[in-house]
Amino acid sequence: MFTGIIEELGTVLESGEGRLLIRAPMVVSDSALGDSIAINGVDLTVAEMEGDTFFANLMPETYRRSALGDLRAGDRVNLERSVRPNDRLSGHIVRGVTEGVGEITSIAPEGEALIVRIAAPPELLRYTVVKGPVCIDGVSLTIIAKDEDSLSVSLVQYTQEHTNLASRDMGARVNLETDILARYVEQFVAEREAAGEPA
Repeated sequence: MFTGIIEELGTVLESGEGRLLIRAPMVVSDSALGDSIAINGVDLTVAEMEGDTFFANLMPETYRRSALGDLRAGDRVNLERSVRPNDRLSGHIVRGVTEGVGEITSIAPEGEALIVRIAAPPELLRYTVVKGPVCIDGVSLTIIAKDEDSLSVSLVQYTQEHTNLASRDMGARVNLETDILARYVEQFVAEREAAGEPA
């Protein structure tokens, strides 16, 4: 489990079929083989470590559901280690299970913030609400606007400086994870209705 609070911007050193090599001095400093690290919001397992780098293996399903296949050497990635039982939950509950991919359609300044609009599939938008949480490339954010095709979030200066979102280009694909609680509620209500019980 993760919180969506990015700990470090890592650098992709290699991106090949089924594996990533990332330089991340801070994240690697107290990680061990088998640990979970979210890379742009995707929960991956540390398979190898050497110096200030770590390798992670990717399955075909990971490529189908995420934008990690777009990564190239030199790209910066958002990194977060898994939550420990005594950590603060500063963002929201993030599973590191990317549900799909969105596309950045606009980035507009608003005071010191940046408003980022992301086109998203309808099957994901249904689980989002204005003022509710969404995880974009591993970053816990609050939805400030939504329509039938997209959602918008506001990036404060800290988020601009400590994640890769402010440096992304128009048309960039981003990993999306919606709030799992909405999915549980929907399933619970559907099962009750199917059983003829009041929701």
